Amino acid sequence: MENNNKGLMLMVFFFFFSSMLTFSTQKTFTTIAPNQFMQYGDTLVSAAERYEAGFFNFGDSQRQYFGIWYKNISPRTIVWVANRNTPTQNSTAMLKVNDQGSLVILDGSKGVIWNSNSSSTATVKSVIVQLLDSGNLVVKDANSSGKNEDLLWESFDYPGNTFLAGMKLKSNLVTGPYRYLTSWRNPQDPAEGECSYKIDTHGFPQLVTAKGANVLYRGGSWNGFLFTGVSWLRLHRVLNFSVVVTDKEFSYQYETLNSSINTRLVLDPYGTSQRLQWSDRTQIWEAIYSLPADQCDAYDLCGNNSNCNGDIFPICECLEGFMPKFQLEWDSSNWSGGCLRKTRLNCLHGDGFLPYTNMKLPDTSSSYYNKSLSLEECKTMCLKNCTCTAYANSDIKDGGSGCILWFNNIVDMRKHQDQGQDIYIRMASSELDHKENKRKLKLAGTLAGVIAFIIVLSVLVLITSTYRKKLGYIKKLFLWKHKKEKEYGDFATIFDFSTITNATNNFSIRNKLGEGGFGAVYKGVMVDGQEIAVKRLSKTSAQGTEEFKNEVNLMATLQHRNLVKLLGCSIRQEEKLLIYEFMANRSLDYFIFGLNFLTNEINFFVYSCHNVVPMLT
Repeated sequence: MENNNKGLMLMVFFFFFSSMLTFSTQKTFTTIAPNQFMQYGDTLVSAAERYEAGFFNFGDSQRQYFGIWYKNISPRTIVWVANRNTPTQNSTAMLKVNDQGSLVILDGSKGVIWNSNSSSTATVKSVIVQLLDSGNLVVKDANSSGKNEDLLWESFDYPGNTFLAGMKLKSNLVTGPYRYLTSWRNPQDPAEGECSYKIDTHGFPQLVTAKGANVLYRGGSWNGFLFTGVSWLRLHRVLNFSVVVTDKEFSYQYETLNSSINTRLVLDPYGTSQRLQWSDRTQIWEAIYSLPADQCDAYDLCGNNSNCNGDIFPICECLEGFMPKFQLEWDSSNWSGGCLRKTRLNCLHGDGFLPYTNMKLPDTSSSYYNKSLSLEECKTMCLKNCTCTAYANSDIKDGGSGCILWFNNIVDMRKHQDQGQDIYIRMASSELDHKENKRKLKLAGTLAGVIAFIIVLSVLVLITSTYRKKLGYIKKLFLWKHKKEKEYGDFATIFDFSTITNATNNFSIRNKLGEGGFGAVYKGVMVDGQEIAVKRLSKTSAQGTEEFKNEVNLMATLQHRNLVKLLGCSIRQEEKLLIYEFMANRSLDYFIFGLNFLTNEINFFVYSCHNVVPMLT
């Protein structure tokens, strides 16, 4: 038994010692020099400790990846993977700089499984690896100035499924290589998936999301501020987008307006791209924009020569001067056949253009563009080419500039969600004349409706004015009929509070007649033997003393056989009392509680009006 205990203690000690040894060998780097290497458990940290890099796995310790993630955000959010297509096959992988100055990942006996292929004219001894606070992993010469031009290699040139601030999506217009996002195969496999998020440089450059060779969605063409298919209302508050277009390259990037903001764009395995922003309050990634945003974002949903508008039903409609190619299918919400012209274009007899505003511009992959032409010059150029079907500015900044021309069919155009662009669609002159006549008839109808509305409104104002004057006469006659000789005096008696207190035996419970929503009522007997009813108003009433006096004076002027006579009132600080004549033959609450009292007053006013109105007509 003793030997067993010793053996168990030895095993525990060995396990504890091995754990401490493993823990003690884990290292944190700020740079990696040629004589250093990283293994599982080691980390490379950026200067401000915003990002962290190292080996990780998805539960299988034999399949290791080297990646970059946010250091202080949990759960771990991977933004880049080096060996995404070639995970290690054991747990002894290492990352180091080789003799040629390239960054490599070694997998035991298999040797190099990933290589940055960076070339250096500097001595290998001066090459270092560093993780920048932008999330960019770089290989550079330690003796260089530190500018981007001096970098030997950078991870931003090889994006995965995540688009970070400062990263560029680039297309070389001469040699053809692209830098674009590719989705993961699934959330547990970072290998290249089927979907891509890139700049299509055929025709005027535009942002597209594709699955293989098939376009899923279009972000649209660049208009000087943003891509025309992207909603910018929430984005422009936190991000600044920029595009560089030259004869050799098209590049697109963004920067955050506040360096403390953590934001990223992620392309998921199904082709959905989401703009996410980290919330310190909720401790989650919140989606501030995604594509597709609605059904109209699906590429070419409505077919050729149509417009998709998510605010109407059905969402697809043919452009002006066009009709459905297959009417029955169109009526059953199968819009794939698109639309055809009602009247063929005829360059010899002249065509015109119909403007569409606030639009996501159509597919520009077959378009022509010229950055130096004005909009009027663009129109003239389009008219000279019989196959040109539309034109627009290529840039909307500073009043607009540049020219885009479309030929043949209009593909994938939609009404924009918040801010789009103007485009001019070519139409036969006869269709434009018909459109103008319809516009004039509609305008005439609208004008007639406005005139009719003004007339009716004027009549109503006249009737209302006359009615108000008659109502004023009624009020004057009514007050004149019931006022006393003293025209500007107080009509009700103000009793001393102590007098009422004595009359009601200090508001004794035995004198209480009842209680309503505005206060309790007590029976009282004055010194001269007159019986009274005292309503003690609730102290929670917000009515001021002067307003209370004015109301009492008005009530005192009302005398009618159906009204209980108000003798006066009493006021002391917050205490407000109404003193009525006591009615012995009927229940007092019939007269002074709730709706009965108000109904009697209203009936009296209607009765008085009924007798006065004939005098005015």
